[in-house]
Amino acid sequence: MPRRALRKIDPQLDLSRHLKTTDDLPQPFDPAQLFGREAPLEVEVGSGKGLFLASAAAAAPQHNFLGIEVAGKYARFAAARLAKRELANAVMLHGDGLGLFRERLADASLAAVHVYFPDPWWKQRHHKRRVMNEPFLKDVVRTLAPGGSLHFWTDVEDYYDASLELIAAHTPLVGPLEVPERPAEHDLDYRTHFERRTRLSELPVYRAEFRKSG
Repeated sequence: MPRRALRKIDPQLDLSRHLKTTDDLPQPFDPAQLFGREAPLEVEVGSGKGLFLASAAAAAPQHNFLGIEVAGKYARFAAARLAKRELANAVMLHGDGLGLFRERLADASLAAVHVYFPDPWWKQRHHKRRVMNEPFLKDVVRTLAPGGSLHFWTDVEDYYDASLELIAAHTPLVGPLEVPERPAEHDLDYRTHFERRTRLSELPVYRAEFRKSG
């Protein structure tokens, strides 16, 4: 099912606080410079329209949230969602998520990593392009602080099973921990727009959480 066209962004909306590129990040990257404060940092890889980022930032103001999205129009849309709600604890990056983990994020610096409904790259020869791959998972383990969590959801059972096998074979993360489905209280009470679309179509969502032991 194709994505719906994005709504137009209010041209008067100032995105400078909420939209950055990976080139804008200081070297070495210090989250306190980006957010103006010290706080536990959670990173979402592939933020899409930014529903999770905005909802999570509003629900947990004591944490900082950094989203990254390779598609420029979606990164801009997600940033507009944050700016409209004046969420000072969330920033949207336009760039390569795997590169961010590989080159910018420090050891034991993250409270959580979120990967929701990544591109499944259906063809066998394209599976190597999947974000849930061995090098990325090694970076997840490296960057998570003790007690930190990896959250992975998909609507593709094959991708889910293959990812769990990779995590079991190549990381010390504890899990998978069960993530129960809960009823939505309103039309946007979903983790992402992909979850909303999948559940409204009465299709299964495969969810898992893993934790880094202390």
